[in-house]
Amino acid sequence: MPSCHAVIPDNISLKTAVQVMFYDTDCGGVVHNLAYLRWIEECRTKLATKIGMDYLTLTKDNKYTVVVRHEIDYIFPAVLADQIETMGWLESVDRASLWFRFEVRRPSDGKLCVRARQRLALVQMPEARPCRLPAEWKNLIPPNHTTA
Repeated sequence: MPSCHAVIPDNISLKTAVQVMFYDTDCGGVVHNLAYLRWIEECRTKLATKIGMDYLTLTKDNKYTVVVRHEIDYIFPAVLADQIETMGWLESVDRASLWFRFEVRRPSDGKLCVRARQRLALVQMPEARPCRLPAEWKNLIPPNHTTA
């Protein structure tokens, strides 16, 4: 997966920061895989809000985004008390799904800890039926722009 050091428009990207807490680590003192997923979920949720994916309005219409695929590469372990930044960006949008990409880094030395992608779909509840994404979501990515 390419690095997010490519030019990614600010309107479709977001960076979050955390400090590794004791409960984020395993008995070996390294960050547990679920902590990375939690940080990625937090970044994606905040990014979705930033780019106009109004979850409150969607839920009033009984529509929900669901993760249908998650790809993650663990590159370098973060440890207790590390400062961590998660950079997330919208990679692509089509009729029925959208992809987000993430990098989790330790800014003190630039070490890449995790690379990840998530594919989301929109479903109508209670039927759990996939539905088309709103047209305005497709327009979030500038024409002829690649974030991959």
